[in-house]
This record gives sequence, C-alpha cells and structure tokens, in this order.
Amino acid sequence: LRLIPNVGVATRSFVFDIIDKELEIGVTYRVGRFSDRNALSDRLSFKSKVVSRNHAELWTEQGKVFLRDIGSSSGTFLNRIRLSPPSHISPPHEIKDGDTIQLGVDYQGGLEPIYRAVRIRVELNRQQQTADNPFTRTAFQHRMPLNTSRADIQECCICLYAIAPFQALFIAPCSHIFHFKCLRPIVFQNYPGFSCPLCRSYFDLEASVAVEVEEVLEAL
Repeated sequence: LRLIPNVGVATRSFVFDIIDKELEIGVTYRVGRFSDRNALSDRLSFKSKVVSRNHAELWTEQGKVFLRDIGSSSGTFLNRIRLSPPSHISPPHEIKDGDTIQLGVDYQGGLEPIYRAVRIRVELNRQQQTADNPFTRTAFQHRMPLNTSRADIQECCICLYAIAPFQALFIAPCSHIFHFKCLRPIVFQNYPGFSCPLCRSYFDLEASVAVEVEEVLEAL
C-alpha cells in the first residue's frame, strides 16, 4: 500500500511524505493526527489540525483493503463521498488502486498548510514502472536535427508550442519535459510535492539525488 499526496493545480494542498507500507493480516492501522505520543508502527499520522486524533482505520482482509471512519468530526471521504456523518462510525468500504481519500476539510480561516485537508491517492500492489525511466532518455532529446519532420517535434503539453534549443526547460523525474515558464506555477504550487501533469506520477523535489552506480547501470 502506498499513500501519495493528491496534489492539485488549482489549489494548494497538504503535502506529506509518501507512506509505503506492507499491510499485515490481522492488524488494524489507526489513521489520525500526528503527535509524539502516538508514533507507533500500526499508526498512520498526518500533521494537519483538521484531522482528528483518531480519525479512521485501515486493514486488509481476504486480499482486499478496507477503510472506515471511526467517528471523526471533520469526516473521511472516499472518491469525494463522505463515509459517515460527524462523530459517527461508518461501515467498512473497500479501497482500490487509484482511489482518492480525503481526511477532513480545509479550514477556511487558516492559511497555513496544517489547516488543509489531507488528500491522498491510493496505490495498491503496483510494480515500479520502468518503461519510461529517466535514465533511458537523454536530457537533450529536444535538440532536433535540421531534417526533423513535424511529427518528430516534441511539444510542451501546457502551451502546445515546440520544445526547442536554448529554451529554459523543466525535466520531471518521470522524464517528461516542459517549458519551465509554463510549469513554474505548478512546480511551486505545492513545493516540494510535485505531480506530473501528463502521467500524474508524484515526486518529492527535495528528495536525495544520490544514486548508487549499480542503480544507474541497472536502469541503463
């Protein structure tokens, strides 16, 4: 199970570290607001004030993963549908790969990130995608020979103008390329969290760039 920030391009989002967890059968994982006193291995915590201390529960059963609200005041939403009224325990709901979960709602009077709802994108049993690995492509693929046909010209998916030499570009960790001027609002909207506009892959732009030589050779 991977829980990834579901960052948007229209509004600022609450950004958290990716949670990557192998769920154990028979273990119920409590979801809630972070504090030093409840940093346990069976607890998934978020530093947002709109999340209740004991907000929801996750568990796996017969190869499926389930979620329920356990009486939170601000609500748990699965694919934008609230699971139960305030302070009521909800029935279990199965969650699947690609589902979105939201814990709480934005507090309109609070401008700090800690007053934003936690929006999560769920990844279940996914294998690391290597088909479009950044090491298999060159950062200078936009340098086009003079005999390049129109069909071979790469375009920025935001402005739809060609990517050409001497332009300021942004190469995402997934290796998709954009004009930096076009992508700049998205880059800084939820920095350091970044979601590629093309493939929706999520990345931490402050993550370490140290890579072992063996990893590079394997990618090549």
